Order: sequence, then structure tokens, then C-alpha cells
Amino acid sequence: MECKNVIQDVVCRIKAIKGVEDTYILSEEDKEKIIELEKKAEGAVLMGLGVGDNQGIKEVFKRQAIIAFTTNMDYVWPEGPNVVLMQYGEKIGEDVYDPEKLEECEKCNDMLVMGNLVIYKSSVPKPKEAKKEPITVVLPPQKCQEVECAEGVTNTVLASPSAPSDEYIRSVMGLKPAVGLGTFIVGFDIC
Repeated sequence: MECKNVIQDVVCRIKAIKGVEDTYILSEEDKEKIIELEKKAEGAVLMGLGVGDNQGIKEVFKRQAIIAFTTNMDYVWPEGPNVVLMQYGEKIGEDVYDPEKLEECEKCNDMLVMGNLVIYKSSVPKPKEAKKEPITVVLPPQKCQEVECAEGVTNTVLASPSAPSDEYIRSVMGLKPAVGLGTFIVGFDIC
């Protein structure tokens, strides 16, 4: 399948996902701007108490074709974790969306549940130690099965951009911020 046709097929597949509003194929200029915004965002997480590591975005930008898309409240996030808290090379927390698993976590004395975020108490260093290394908020790469199965597509990666990148994507798409709307970026290679 020709490169242009592969990209168009992927755009159609993304638009067919429940909760997807619109798509936007990133230009080279867009890619450079988003990479710059993501680097700046790395130091501004947890109200300055931690650092960010958007591994998903880093992986997306290693791919040949990159498409951003906007979502509404009907969009179902990829199976997580979508956020992992790390410190001293160990996982100290993660987001959990399965109600049954959250209920189990709430019953466990070693876990602190705040909304959908689960903190593993035994993994959190004591306050004296915590000052030595900030918490790293990791946004891991995710799968996008709807794109993975497209003909001529390989190495598919889905990522959630930082707030500044989200704002940038919305602005180039001519959209204003709105409650319940989000953005994702999918990258893939064409084989």
C-alpha cells in the first residue's frame, strides 16, 4: 500500500474509535515545537515536587508518521498504567482504573488510594531521603490496537502529551480548551 494511502487508512481508523473527535497529521514544524514543549514540561510536574518523563512521547517521535487526535468523554483510555510514579528506580505508585482492583488496594494497609492513583507506602522513602531524589512521573508508551492492525503499519505507539503540547495541538487544529476534551498522539512506521 502506498505511504499516503496507509496514512489515510490510519486516519480513518482513528476517527472510527468511539470518543475521537478529530485528527491532525503533524508537520515537521509541529514535531519540533512539541518536542521543545515536552522538554520544558519535564520539570513542571506535581506542582514542582517532581520531574516528568514522558516515555510515550519520546517513543512516538521515533516513528515515521505521527498523528494527533482529540477525544471527548466517551473515549476509553488504553489499559494502564498510564501514569507510573518512580523514585530511586522503584515504582512507588501508579494509576488504576479497574474498580475491583481499586477496592482491593483500598483494603490493603500498604497502599494509599487517592482517586485513581495508588501509592505503595512501603516503597515511599522517608522524608529525609525523599529530598535527595524527586519523584519521577512516568507516562509510558501505550498500544493502539486500532492502528496496529492496519495494513502497512508497524511499531505503533500511543502517547498522552503534556498540557503545553495539548494546548499547542488544539491551537493548530483551531480548537479552544474545553472540559472533558483531551488529546493523544499516535506514531507508527510504514512497512
